[in-house]
Amino acid sequence: MEPGGRRERRWRQLQEPRQEAAEYYRDHRVPQRMEEALNALFPLRPADLYGELANYFSKFSKAPVICKVVGRKVIDGVGQPTLEVEIYCTVKNYEKRICSTVMSFHSQISENALPETSEADEKERNDSVNTAVEWVNDSLNTMLRDLKPTDQCKVDEMLGDYFTKQAEFKKEIEKQEEAAAEVTLALTSCTPSATALPGGKKAAKPGEKVSAAERMIPPAEPIESVLCGSLAIGATSLAIAKAGATISRIPLYLHIALMKHDQDLPKEMTLPLPMVTVLNCEKIPPAKLKLMKEVMLIPPVQLSLKQGIERVLDIQKEMTRLLESPGKVQSSPRLADSKKGKAHNTGKKAPVKGKYEILTGMFKSPDEMVDMYVELINKFPFIMALIDPLRKEDRQQWNNICCALGSKCYLIAEDAATCISKLKTDQNINIPTCSGVVLKYVNQTKVSDLTELTGLLDGQRHITILGSPDGESSDDSLVDLAVGLGARFIKLGGLSRGERVTKYNRLLAIEEELAKNRTLREANLEFIAFDEESQPEKQLSDVLPPPTQDSLPPQLSQLPESSTLT
Repeated sequence: MEPGGRRERRWRQLQEPRQEAAEYYRDHRVPQRMEEALNALFPLRPADLYGELANYFSKFSKAPVICKVVGRKVIDGVGQPTLEVEIYCTVKNYEKRICSTVMSFHSQISENALPETSEADEKERNDSVNTAVEWVNDSLNTMLRDLKPTDQCKVDEMLGDYFTKQAEFKKEIEKQEEAAAEVTLALTSCTPSATALPGGKKAAKPGEKVSAAERMIPPAEPIESVLCGSLAIGATSLAIAKAGATISRIPLYLHIALMKHDQDLPKEMTLPLPMVTVLNCEKIPPAKLKLMKEVMLIPPVQLSLKQGIERVLDIQKEMTRLLESPGKVQSSPRLADSKKGKAHNTGKKAPVKGKYEILTGMFKSPDEMVDMYVELINKFPFIMALIDPLRKEDRQQWNNICCALGSKCYLIAEDAATCISKLKTDQNINIPTCSGVVLKYVNQTKVSDLTELTGLLDGQRHITILGSPDGESSDDSLVDLAVGLGARFIKLGGLSRGERVTKYNRLLAIEEELAKNRTLREANLEFIAFDEESQPEKQLSDVLPPPTQDSLPPQLSQLPESSTLT
């Protein structure tokens, strides 16, 4: 009896796992799906049978989820430190690196800043990048684990909440520091003189008149402080968007378009027209033009993007030949191949007693600037856009210039627009009256912020221009963002240097892909008449006025066709 009992126990020990396995596979419908796969593939007789079986069963696997987010300090296109974010997902039970993105650091310091200011900016940049790396590898890595990379809205909401908490924490620390400083000042300082003014200026004497220009000039808005580490928010949001596109097996620009249009993909898409910088007018010697920062060319809409860029290259080569002739010393303006790394300041951005210095020693009031721009457009009707013709504080003059020129060219705000985080105010666009806005994906900007904001801009008949941040990288995601968001223009700089050319090449590749799929729609440039809201938008050919006599600076006597001034 005992040997027979051992055999029975052994049989039961073997039978129980078999029954458990059969129930497990039946619960997951493995036999049924195996039979369906074999029946479906036999007529096809694929060369790689097991590969085709793997493809067949992959659609039944669980959706990939984020398992790791990695931050790394890298060098951008101008040799400055910046942040790279990598996304790892659990795909079919294995950890897999999905994508990475490099977020360029955006500096707000001017190019001609004092050495000590530049040193402080470099230290701030390093501290911000190091803090961003710490945020990504610690808090964000834990917070985003097990989330689907395709759930962009949920990820961006969590990133926004995290940023808000960090900003509130910083404000609390600053309040404590200010309170401590006030106590110290009260114990050590003396009562200041009643006649002293801030900055060491003398008090005005009784009866002394102050000029109207000095009284009326709107003060410049203070530069918004950037939270140390905010780079991590924007970089992580963009990396998640790239991961979502990769998981969905679609290009990033289609993934962005689906997000903007509530998963309803447009039947046709329009490529943004590139604003190609051909001349930089910075570092101008004395007695030279201070009105313009750069001259850009926009390819004609009648040409394909490839043909347009080839034409711009021909113009650039001819300008190189003219500016670098033998025996000729090159002076400003210069070709657009210099390195970008800091924000630029021109004379027109710093009014003296309410006036703009357009030439060394030549000043014009804001109203005179409007008249000058009207004369400029009348003389050169193929100027399609003016970028930042005025400070954003001169809002009345922005309104005047838009009423005068809005039906003839685009009046675009770049420096005159606040950052993306402040553009949305009560579902309104907090910018001067203008045709459109240059948006830059920097700092704590999230992908969902761009989709929401461009929707608001579209609803208010503003055009969107996506611009490259000051510190450039070879990451070409900016181009996909511009295409997916439906931007009218994209501002990438000149056709030189690898990190810029990479983006232009990506734009050409998207054009080829859309043309192949027959989903490419030709761009249509239309201007807005601000003085008559009911007036329909006008085509470029309908609004060209005859040239008039001018009193423009002599440096503006010749400009290329289809150009943009900034």
